[in-house]
Amino acid sequence: MGKFVIRTTETGTKFDLKATNGQVIATSQVYKSAATCKNGVASVQKNAPIAAVENQTVEGWAVEKNPKFEVYTDKAGEYRFRLKATNGQVIAVSEGYTTIANCMNGVESVKKNAVGAEIITE
Repeated sequence: MGKFVIRTTETGTKFDLKATNGQVIATSQVYKSAATCKNGVASVQKNAPIAAVENQTVEGWAVEKNPKFEVYTDKAGEYRFRLKATNGQVIAVSEGYTTIANCMNGVESVKKNAVGAEIITE
């Protein structure tokens, strides 16, 4: 089972979702407070399992309704995803992946690890 690690930064509070192996699979924006960061965690737990996958790397990709994972290619040519809540707000983003298959595995890992994940404050 995964875990959310909440930590304070110089500019606010953010979380990382870590898989059972300790690898970071998704990261949040920086929130102004720990309380709003915890709301972000709750939003990921609620939305990730039901989110559709919108693969923007294929020609003629279909637009999905929120909540959704948007899979795309960044400026460096790496594959990434962002999880959007029902209101369209980005609630978690991935690292860059070298292959689309690894990126899709990351999406599935978030879907699996977010639900019931332990929340730890560092």
